[in-house]
Amino acid sequence: MLASRLLSILMLLQTRGRMSASQLAAEFEVAVRTIHRDIDQLSAAGIPVYADRGRNGGFRLRDGYRTMLTGLNQSEAETLFLAGLPGPAAQMGLAEVLSTARLKLLAALPANVQPGAERIAARFHLDAGAWFHEVDQLPSLPVLARAVWSERMLKLRYRRAGETEARSRTLAPLGLVLKGGIWYLVAQSGKSVRTYRAANIHDAEMCDEVFTRPKNFDLAAHWEETVRDYEASVYHEHADVRLSPEGMKRLELLGPYVTSAASKSAGKPDRRGWVRCRLPIESIDFGIRELMRLGIDVIVVGPPALREQLARTAGRIARLHARVPGDRDHGSGRDASARRR
Repeated sequence: MLASRLLSILMLLQTRGRMSASQLAAEFEVAVRTIHRDIDQLSAAGIPVYADRGRNGGFRLRDGYRTMLTGLNQSEAETLFLAGLPGPAAQMGLAEVLSTARLKLLAALPANVQPGAERIAARFHLDAGAWFHEVDQLPSLPVLARAVWSERMLKLRYRRAGETEARSRTLAPLGLVLKGGIWYLVAQSGKSVRTYRAANIHDAEMCDEVFTRPKNFDLAAHWEETVRDYEASVYHEHADVRLSPEGMKRLELLGPYVTSAASKSAGKPDRRGWVRCRLPIESIDFGIRELMRLGIDVIVVGPPALREQLARTAGRIARLHARVPGDRDHGSGRDASARRR
């Protein structure tokens, strides 16, 4: 563990430059005094580590020093080849760059490591897109990526869902996220950080103005919090239900958030294996459409408004399908007997 940490400290100082003892301690989740002991051991081993005093001080390597301990082992090389996503890279305008980088990496690997890396590339393909989902046309994505990388302001037009016209915006791009095959731009607008779907961005233009990235902004942590908040905000209602064993299996049709909520609220199965639990739903109308996907494997217990409306909907469906095909009222959406009255 110590040897691994010492090597990691050395690699961090080489890649990031100056780092304080507190930053290194937070990185490895150890005490500051442990870092000081580690630095002493690196110095004793002949590594030219220097300590700069003062407010902006920290540890750094001698200018020009480069460690030779950067060789990749078999597992590390295979992991790097597995990490390549040709589809998203092409969307960002980096298909050729990725292909060239993979060739250079393969050529630089030791002879005994190359076969394993080639096997990974030949046997595993990562497709980040969702099923039954056409790939978004993203002419602005390469511009967004360059602006994110160079920390330059963006001018663009953005059209929200449901709006007919795109509005002009000036944003500080903080990062790009690929979620379920869909690209999102995380950007600062004024003092707030917001999320924009890349497919709804038009006429993006990178400005000359450089922005200051918010201190301690963590893209991965921000996105995880955003996803949690979004999922929690979508589901405004709930459904108390009883699910058959088959219904519990089919819950995945309603998505992982609903499945997780059902698992947490599930009671003990009765003699027939039916389980009572609480499911989050967006609204009564949307909940009916979702619950009907479970067919006869769900019984709605409450709330009363949901149960009554589901019963009416199921009745209308039953009456529609009880008619003889070709009936003039077939498919009208209204009960023929009611019209005859």
